[in-house]
Amino acid sequence: MIKPHVFRQYDIRGIVDKEINAETYYLIGKGFGSYLRDKGFKTVVVGGDARPSTAGLKEQLIKGLLETGCDVTDLGLVATPVLYYSIWRLKVDAGAMVTASHNPSEYNGCKLNLGPASVYAQELQKVLGIIQKGEFYEGEGQLIDNYDINEDYIDYVSSHIKLQRPVKVIVDGGNGMGGPYLPEILARHGCDVIEMYCDPDGTFPNHHPDPTIEKNMRDLSRDVVEAEYELGIGLDGDADRIGVVDEKGKMLYGDQILNIFTRDYLKDNPGKTVIADVKCSKNLFDDIKAHGGIPMMYKTGHANIKMKMQELGVECAGEMSGHMFFKDKYLGFDDAIYAGARLVEIVSKTDAPVSTYLADQPKMFVTPEIHIPCEDKRKHDVVHKVCDEFKAEGYDVTDIDGARITFADGWGLIRASNTTPVLVTRYEAVSQERVEEIKKLIEEKVNKWL
Repeated sequence: MIKPHVFRQYDIRGIVDKEINAETYYLIGKGFGSYLRDKGFKTVVVGGDARPSTAGLKEQLIKGLLETGCDVTDLGLVATPVLYYSIWRLKVDAGAMVTASHNPSEYNGCKLNLGPASVYAQELQKVLGIIQKGEFYEGEGQLIDNYDINEDYIDYVSSHIKLQRPVKVIVDGGNGMGGPYLPEILARHGCDVIEMYCDPDGTFPNHHPDPTIEKNMRDLSRDVVEAEYELGIGLDGDADRIGVVDEKGKMLYGDQILNIFTRDYLKDNPGKTVIADVKCSKNLFDDIKAHGGIPMMYKTGHANIKMKMQELGVECAGEMSGHMFFKDKYLGFDDAIYAGARLVEIVSKTDAPVSTYLADQPKMFVTPEIHIPCEDKRKHDVVHKVCDEFKAEGYDVTDIDGARITFADGWGLIRASNTTPVLVTRYEAVSQERVEEIKKLIEEKVNKWL
């Protein structure tokens, strides 16, 4: 039997042996294979991360796919962006990545792709429906091993980065899947690279592999300052999200990282649209406009952003969560390894410290994401009620994803997480006092409905 709740908004994820097991992956293989066959597709690449449970679960996933008549190329141990790359490079129909991204080691999961696009939301529910009905295709697919894709990917990314000088950088791989790639790419360009926790180890012995949380970046911040290096780059568990610290050891939020990218992008692409999610700072949207671009606020979620980019032909986008997307000079998917190399390329263009890059922006006081526990079955209803209440009271509300309430001197956001049983809030204003006022206003309405 399969537990339906492990089929989340963007991927499949759960605790191994409690919520998911070998049988789950065998059924995912049969379900996804049948989903593909029904659409006239049959070639799939499969990869996995370094978690202790991954190898056995991946084997069962492949078994299920083969039994539906799908032909499978096993990539072995790879980062998620390398799986995305291989779909393009090997010209296959689909991909499946066994990973739980930045979740703790007792979790595992699976990200499914049809071409460059994620299989998510209703499409992912269709895969679940096939499994629940047991309506599987039958066949005998072929299995091919391709463990050369890692070197091919490193060559490709290296050839798409041009540094004007060597940069001194520390890479914190978080014992995730990005460690074997980014230091090698930067070293090829003559950078002075210190590797930190770059050996993949799915037990994550040094810190939780989420570089968007400050405590996980403390070692990196300390070492950048002590070594007097120019910046530090952190990667999440499967290397599709990036974190950055400047030469002073100060962590940059995802929207600030995107802001640095957008300024560089818009120099050569004036008038182009840049997409950022609803959690991003007003400074970012204003800055895109000030540098000749067209800012577009959109729903949070890497799958949502990729879909919108493809729909509108947008070349540059990003999220507060550290997902960065480039169709300009690259392939359009979220890849923290490429993003890290591209950031170092920007740093190489100047001798100015990273801490000065956005120093000309208005001083704003901003919170990180704040999570309020709320049951999955109730969280969307709570957000709708809060959103309706603000609208009824005449506030300026953007409801593309939850409710972002804009004031003359700041804003606040309340939305339901698509991956965990929490409400996500964030606040920004011209003073810390104003941040607290906006936070209090929104939290009072939230608490009324919790």
